[in-house]
Amino acid sequence: MIPWLGPESPFPPLETALTRPNGLLAVGGDLSPARLIEAYRCGVFPWFNEGEPILWWSPDPRMVLFPEELKISRSLAKVLKRENYEIRADSAFKQVMEACAAPRKGLTGTWIHPQVIAAYGELHEMGLAHSVETWVGGELVGGLYGVGLGKMFFGESMFSRVSDASKIALVHLVKKLQGLDFGMIDCQMKTEHLASLGAREISRKEFSQTLKELVHYPQRGEKWCLDHEQVK
Repeated sequence: MIPWLGPESPFPPLETALTRPNGLLAVGGDLSPARLIEAYRCGVFPWFNEGEPILWWSPDPRMVLFPEELKISRSLAKVLKRENYEIRADSAFKQVMEACAAPRKGLTGTWIHPQVIAAYGELHEMGLAHSVETWVGGELVGGLYGVGLGKMFFGESMFSRVSDASKIALVHLVKKLQGLDFGMIDCQMKTEHLASLGAREISRKEFSQTLKELVHYPQRGEKWCLDHEQVK
């Protein structure tokens, strides 16, 4: 049985998560800042469709990117050297979430609905949720968002309206996190796109152990700025 979370219910142990569907741990609760922070500190994230109860997940294995393992292809390195784009952080957080929520090719529906956008908007105002954005000619063409706690970043979603725009944002995110001495980026589930950039799967046990080492550092809680020159 999957436990239902009441207002004060803690998350159950991660090892009690289902194997099918992979990682389903609990149902219910809310998306308050306190609950979301607790979830990330435990290695849990919400993922559910609009109109459904909140579903909480901790998959095994877990896709992660260690900043020092970032892979930049020769073609991407050439793109990064161009001067035709601008990189920003935390200047259009809601716009990034809304762009990530837009229907993807061949797919219908989205889990990034107004309830989720509002919840992460609160974390953004607290300086805990961040966006990294790629702009061309004053237009937002790609980006990503996620949550930073301690020295751990939890990636949530990314989008791209032009070729390589999300990859540019990810590279700048990684360089920013390296400058802040972050140790790991949670990518949640495996995709070939992330694997091509150096992300890999680790066991839930290893993820949880590394998370505990990183998440309890003092919290910065501030808006980000980025140095465009740091990836040249």
